[in-house]
Amino acid sequence: MANTIILWRHGQTDWNVQNKFQGHTDIPLNAVGEYQVTHAARLVIDMKPTLIISSDLQRAQKTAQALSDLNGLPIKVDARLRETNCGQWEGLTGEQIREVDHANLKEWSLGGDNPAGTTGDRRSEVGARAKGAIDDFLADKDGETLIVATHGGTARAIIGMYLELPIPFWSKIGGLSNASWSVLSHSPKGWLLTEHNAGSIPEPVLGQDGAAVIPDSIR
Repeated sequence: MANTIILWRHGQTDWNVQNKFQGHTDIPLNAVGEYQVTHAARLVIDMKPTLIISSDLQRAQKTAQALSDLNGLPIKVDARLRETNCGQWEGLTGEQIREVDHANLKEWSLGGDNPAGTTGDRRSEVGARAKGAIDDFLADKDGETLIVATHGGTARAIIGMYLELPIPFWSKIGGLSNASWSVLSHSPKGWLLTEHNAGSIPEPVLGQDGAAVIPDSIR
């Protein structure tokens, strides 16, 4: 059986509400975020996860813990699943950044591989480290449904890497809402994005090539 990867974005934080770049800044979930992950975990558990890994930032770990509290699975923490280091942009809103670093932000927002916030991560670096963490964890495993509690930008980079998309195309992948998830399923075609920005249990995709593409592990 093939492995399945569920990329689960952390719940809401105060900086999300204020539209501030968080990056590596270790911001906690707010009350809404705590509710979101508790509610989402009751749905995620129905996908029968078998493994949980998480970014080391507390907003992701708290999200993973909501699921672990329900199914008892241990959480493996890996700093490679952190959000993009946003360098000098961290703690600033998009509007504030445009006032002081407009050209750099524009290039980055349009899919450039320039370092975020001048001193931060490149998209390529985020994708390589995060995919490396997942690949290491799934090495020699088969038939697993892996929960990856992570961040919006990191999830987009992971999707881009697994789908083998050119980096400029990664910015075309829509964002993840707080506590929502995307599903990567392995098939004879390679990795497929079978759910994106979901808040409900995946349904089989009927009428496509005569068969459903949702793997047995999450039906």
